[in-house]
Amino acid sequence: MAATRRLIARTAAVATAAALGATVFALPALADGTTGSKPAAAPTMELTDGTLEWGVKESFRKYLASPFSGGRITVRDGAVQAPGNGAFTFSGGKGTYDTATHGTGTAFDGGVNFYAHGGVLDITLSDVKLATSGTGGAITVDVTTPKGTVDDVEFAALDLSAVKPGRGEGGAMVFADIPATLTRAGAEAFDGQYKEGDALDPATLSVKAVTPPTTEPTGEPSPEPTGKPTTEPTTPASPSPSAPATDRPATDKPATEKPDAEKPDAVRGEIVDGTLDWGVKESFRAYVTGPIAHGRAETANGATASANGYRFPDATGRFDAEKQTLKARFQGKVRFLGHEENGAYTLDLSLSGMEIRANGTGGTLVADVSTKDRTTKKVSTYTGLAVADLEIPAGGLTAKDGVVKLSAVPATLTADGTKAFGGMYGAGEKLDALTVAVALDKDAELPGATGGSGSAGGSSATGGSGSADGLAGGSVGGGSVGGGSVGGAGSLAATGSGVPAGALLAASGVVVAAGAGAVAAARRRRTA
Repeated sequence: MAATRRLIARTAAVATAAALGATVFALPALADGTTGSKPAAAPTMELTDGTLEWGVKESFRKYLASPFSGGRITVRDGAVQAPGNGAFTFSGGKGTYDTATHGTGTAFDGGVNFYAHGGVLDITLSDVKLATSGTGGAITVDVTTPKGTVDDVEFAALDLSAVKPGRGEGGAMVFADIPATLTRAGAEAFDGQYKEGDALDPATLSVKAVTPPTTEPTGEPSPEPTGKPTTEPTTPASPSPSAPATDRPATDKPATEKPDAEKPDAVRGEIVDGTLDWGVKESFRAYVTGPIAHGRAETANGATASANGYRFPDATGRFDAEKQTLKARFQGKVRFLGHEENGAYTLDLSLSGMEIRANGTGGTLVADVSTKDRTTKKVSTYTGLAVADLEIPAGGLTAKDGVVKLSAVPATLTADGTKAFGGMYGAGEKLDALTVAVALDKDAELPGATGGSGSAGGSSATGGSGSADGLAGGSVGGGSVGGGSVGGAGSLAATGSGVPAGALLAASGVVVAAGAGAVAAARRRRTA
């Protein structure tokens, strides 16, 4: 019930329904802000034994464990990390619950340090606090780098609107998997390399009241009034679809009558042209040209760059609507270069010969790959490597006006595809979604507009302004990240140290893992 869910979230009961038993849930008018009797002199209750389970960002943890970063994660002051590079648990939580406003505030022990690239990335999050108000909340941390500390950075925004409470050990109230997103202050703390609104790991809160009730609730709280009648309506129910037409209301259409639907072309044949728009992985593009790799991306053989990735043109292949199969190969090449050492790049990855193989709702993105091992400097080449698994939408393999179009197709890295990135990403990692448009008729018009061209390492932007689930977002090209030069202006209002967070954290070269966004790449228009 939506109303009950709102009540539960607003009490955020964060923690406190355990202390208040059924009392909190028996105050729908107060929790919802509607009229009702307000308890006199509502007390503030003390909370204790709180724990916060939160991994900050899973893809960031994976990046620090990759050979590219040479990184490590260290927990301190009582915090623990789950096995297998898992989430962190901050314990010793103490705080308060306001029974009038249902707001909570809890502070936890422990901190975590992220270190990589020989100290270029060195950031500690400590003094972790979680506060709730209504259906929202925030996680606040102190951020420390070699340049100093910024206190009380509101790092993550929480959404409790759909979170249901549960019981934990010892009568604790548990709120599991609270959705969390990066705040503007958090994005500024990372110098814009992570954009506001990016998804962070969900948080799980557990907390107890210092003085729990002496008796357990005798039953479930009564549901809130829904505004619906308590008895079934006396008017006749609508007839079932199987009822005779004479029993139906006069306004109903016969069961056999169906609206007209436009039928797609039922065709098969050779592909005469087409484009593939794909950004590989937004955060990888940003990493290559960011403050760690200091590299660039180049396009060749007809491929062009845009703000959201790359366009691979001149498709050839075959489509069969009846068998629901598509095989399309595209021209063009993109090459990523980074980590220059003695005039050579230790990161050197090329993708060409891009091919889409689709069958029904499944598919594979295949490519010819050349990649250099950053440790041994050995170059490996793979022909027809299955790089990504694709989720083809049901009914997507149809042609209309001589064109087959698949938009924003989700893509995940295959086990073989991890070879291309030298283990930087694991199998199942989200890649950028891709868009495909192929023509079966020389007179058909492909959708889209002109994309960018040239090298992404010069003035062309190939990374976009956002970030995804890997390392960092920001403009790729010209060496800028987050809309400004690394270490540029951008500050965060500090509440403890007076040190501007943007400049402070930029100086530490923080790189944040971010997720993969759907590609909205530009598409060119083909004239017959």
